Amino acid sequence: MNSPLHVYKAEFFKTLGHSVRLAILDALRDGPLSVTELQAVIQADQSILSQHLAKLRVMKFVSSRRERTTIYYDVPDREIYQFLDLARNIYVRQLRQTEEMLKELAPSEE
Repeated sequence: MNSPLHVYKAEFFKTLGHSVRLAILDALRDGPLSVTELQAVIQADQSILSQHLAKLRVMKFVSSRRERTTIYYDVPDREIYQFLDLARNIYVRQLRQTEEMLKELAPSEE
């Protein structure tokens, strides 16, 4: 049975499941950027960037505003960064655990 909450969570994680989208969110951590600025930071083709921004916009991870001919993107709910920081902390902890296991497997020097 698929409850609305489970469907939402699946879409939430699916939206975050691409490195370009995560790079966009990281780039916007310090505040709004124009599409041109995002393109320079992320090093992605404008059409690819636009596709990923659209997916982030649908899930309300980003919002946009137009100033004349320039579109700026921002993250309206800054709480997403707590989630992303938590994921980074888990990743670092797992790397450290793997590093410790590898040290245990390495032959000792005598």
